[in-house]
Amino acid sequence: MREMTIYFGPAGASESFYAQGHKSSLDMSEWLAKLGLNAYEYQSTRGVKIGGEMAVKLGQLASQQGIRLSMHAPYYINLAARDEEMKRKTKAHLLNALKAASLMGAKVVVFHPGSGSGGDRKEILAGAKSFLKEILNEAEAEGTGTVQLAPETMGKRNQLGSLEEILELCELGPRLVPAVDFGHLNALSGGALVDRPAFAAILELIQERLGRAYIQNLHIHFSPVEFTGAGEKKHGTTLDTNLGPDFAPLAEILVEWGLTPTIICESAGRQAEDAIVYRDIYYRLKEEKKKA
Repeated sequence: MREMTIYFGPAGASESFYAQGHKSSLDMSEWLAKLGLNAYEYQSTRGVKIGGEMAVKLGQLASQQGIRLSMHAPYYINLAARDEEMKRKTKAHLLNALKAASLMGAKVVVFHPGSGSGGDRKEILAGAKSFLKEILNEAEAEGTGTVQLAPETMGKRNQLGSLEEILELCELGPRLVPAVDFGHLNALSGGALVDRPAFAAILELIQERLGRAYIQNLHIHFSPVEFTGAGEKKHGTTLDTNLGPDFAPLAEILVEWGLTPTIICESAGRQAEDAIVYRDIYYRLKEEKKKA
C-alpha cells in the first residue's frame, strides 16, 4: 500500500529566493524541490495578474517536480459587501482566481471572507453565504474544474473568519473546504493554542461538522503571529522564539492520526526556511513513533 503524502511549502517567495538571483515564479518549483519541499501557494493577493500561458507553464513545472500548487486570491474580496460595485469586484476576483488556478492545476484557492463589522454578525454571515452561493453557481457555469474554494480562518475580531463562521461557509457544498490558519486562530484566542488538546479540539470540530476527509487533507497555514487584544498584529518567523503557536503539538497529532494535510508557511520573509523547520519537526516525530 502506497504511503499517503503530507505537503510542506511556502506562501510566495522567501527573501532568499530573490537573494539567490531568481526573479520568476517559474523558477520556484525546482528551487523548492532542491530544498526538499513539495508545496507552493502562488500569491495573487494584489490581483490575479498571471496570464493563461504562464499559469499553464507554472503548473507543468510544478507537476514535473512533484510540487502541490494552491493559490491565494486577492485581499480585496468581501463577501459581506453591500455596495453593488464591490460585490461585482469580489465576484470577479474569485472567478479570475479560480480560472488561473484551474489552468495551473492548483487544488485550492484560499481567500479572506471579508468584513465582519457594521451590523449584526449573524446577519452579515447570512448575507455572505447567500453571495457565496451565487458565486459558486457562476463558477460551475464557467467550468473551472475541480478547484476548491477555501475560506480562511482570520486573526482579527473585525473580520469574518472565526472557525465557526468558516465551517458554516463550508457547509454550503463540497466545492468549499476550510483553510485553517493556526497562527490566526491563536491570535484570535489570545494565545490559547499551547498544547495538543487545543489543536485537537479544532480538528475534532472540523471532522464533526464536515467529515473525516476534510481533516485528512486539510489545507493549513502555519506561522508565528504577533497579536494584541484586537487579534493578529503581524506575522513573525520561527526565529521569534517569543511568538506562537508551537508546531510540535500539531505535528504530534498529524503523525498519530495519520493525517496528510498541505501545510503552507506564511512566515515573514522566511516562508521556505520555516516550512523546512516544520517539515523536520514532523518527520522527527514520525521517526520517533516508528521506533517507540
